[in-house]
Amino acid sequence: MKIDVLVAEIGSTTTVVNAFMIHQKPVAFLGRGVHQTTVDTDVREGLKGAIEDLKKNLHTDELTYDELLASSSAAGGLKITVHGLVYDMTARAAKEAALNAGGNIHLITANRLEKEHIEKIKRIKPNMIIIAGGTDYGEKEVAYQNLLDVIDLGIPIIYTGNIANHERIKALYKENISIVDNVYPRIDDFNIMPLREAIYQTFEKHIIHARGMNHVFDMVSHGIIPTPGAVMETTLLLDEMFDGVMTLDVGGATTDVHSICLPKPEYQKYLEGEPKMKRTVEGDLGVFINRELVLATWKDDDIKRIFGKDVNDVKKIIHEEPYIPETDEGLAVIDHLTERCVELALDRHVGDLRKVFTTNGYQVIPGGKDTTQVKAICLTGGALLHAKDPEKMIRKYLTSRQMKLVPKSDTPIYLDQHYIFASLGVLSRIYPEATKEIISKTMKKVGDPHVS
Repeated sequence: MKIDVLVAEIGSTTTVVNAFMIHQKPVAFLGRGVHQTTVDTDVREGLKGAIEDLKKNLHTDELTYDELLASSSAAGGLKITVHGLVYDMTARAAKEAALNAGGNIHLITANRLEKEHIEKIKRIKPNMIIIAGGTDYGEKEVAYQNLLDVIDLGIPIIYTGNIANHERIKALYKENISIVDNVYPRIDDFNIMPLREAIYQTFEKHIIHARGMNHVFDMVSHGIIPTPGAVMETTLLLDEMFDGVMTLDVGGATTDVHSICLPKPEYQKYLEGEPKMKRTVEGDLGVFINRELVLATWKDDDIKRIFGKDVNDVKKIIHEEPYIPETDEGLAVIDHLTERCVELALDRHVGDLRKVFTTNGYQVIPGGKDTTQVKAICLTGGALLHAKDPEKMIRKYLTSRQMKLVPKSDTPIYLDQHYIFASLGVLSRIYPEATKEIISKTMKKVGDPHVS
C-alpha cells in the first residue's frame, strides 16, 4: 500500500503515526498506528513499531510512503525561560510567542537579571532562553546586559529585543545566539510570528541532543516541531476557516486553551495590549497525572453533591482506574474531572467584565482576553473526545459565566473525532490547502445548542 504522508507524534510515553493521502482526490485521513516511545534507546524503534501497527490497522502487509513528518513532546517537552524589560510589555509578548510555539514557560523575569535568577535558570536547565526588551530604538541596555549574563550557560538563546542591539550581538560571534525581529517593536504591537518560527528552528536544531533522538532525522523528511505548537498550527488554520476560533485540549497532565480572535469593536480601546493569538497551559489540570489536584479544587461537600460519594470513595476510584477508565464509575468520575478542567482552564484564559468606580459612577470595563467574537469551539484531547456529553460541558460553562468574556452560548462546537489536530498542524505547514480539506472532513459538529 502506498501512502503520501505519515505524521508521527513522538510523546514521552507513546508514539503515534497517522497516515494521510493528499496528492490525489479525495484527500483523506486513512488511519493510525501506536507504539511505546523508545526514547531511552532510539526513537526510530518506536517509530518503526508504530508503522507496523499502522500496517495491521490498514490490513496491509506492505506499506510505503513518500514523506514522514513529525512533532515531539518527548525528552520533557520544550522548557523555556523568558526575560524582558517590562512584564506587561516585552516580557509578556515573548511569553505569548513561546506559549504559541508550544513551549512550557518555567521562568519569566522583567528588568535586569539578578543573581538568583541566573541560579534558577541553571536549576531549570531550559531548552532555550528568550531575551526581549525595549521597543525598537528605545531602551536597549537591559536586554543586552541580560544577554551577556546568560551567554556562557551553554543554552541556546533567542534575542528578540530592540533591533538597535543587533550589530553588537553579531560582533560577539556566539553560535548559541539567534537574532530575530523584535517581538514588541512598538507599544501594544505584538510581533509574535518571527519569534515563534525561531523557536521551532531552535527546537529542531537541538532536539537531536536529547536522549534517543540523535538519529530521528534519518527517518523524518522535514523539521520536527513541538506537539503543542502543532495544535496551535491547526488552530491558526481553523481561524482562516472560521475567522475566530477556540481550541480546548484536556489531557492527562495539562489542559491547554488556544484562542485566536479580535475583541468586540467597542472593547478595542480597553484591550490594546491583548494579543490576537493566545495559548494558556494549565499544568495542574489533567485527568490522569493530576487527577488528585483537580479533585482538591472542590470542597468535600461539593464532592459529595457532584459525585454522589464521599471524597475517600472518589479517591479510591481515581487510584484504581487506569489512564482510560474501564468501569462506569470510573468513566463518570473522569467526566466530572474533565468538566472541572474545562471550567478552571477557561476561567484562567478568558477575560472579565469588571465593575469600576469612576467620576461618572460605576462602569463595566473589559479586561483580559475577549473571546466573545469566537465563531467555532473545537475540542481535542482524549478526555473531551471520550466524555459522555462534551457539548453539555461547554454550553453549561458559556451560559453560567455572565461576567466573563466568553463566546456566545450558541457558538458551534466541533470534535476532533480522530484525535489528529497535532498531526494536522504539522501537515499544514507544508500542505495547508489539503489540510483544510481533511479538517472539513474529519471534524464532527455536535448537536444543536442547548443545555439539558
